[in-house]
Amino acid sequence: MEWTTISDMARPLWLVWLMIIFVGIAFWAYRPGNKERFEKDAHIIFDEEKNGGQHG
Repeated sequence: MEWTTISDMARPLWLVWLMIIFVGIAFWAYRPGNKERFEKDAHIIFDEEKNGGQHG
C-alpha cells in the first residue's frame, strides 16, 4: 500500500475525529456543572484588585 492511498483513506477519519473532539469540548464547556467554576474564573482579575493580588 502506498502512502497516498493510506492518506486518502485516513482523510475522512480526521474529519470525524476532529468533530468528535469539538463536540466533546463544547459539551464540557457548556454543561451546567462548570458554570460556577467559569464564573469564578471570569472574575479573577476583579478579585485580584480587591484582595491586593491574593487569590481565594
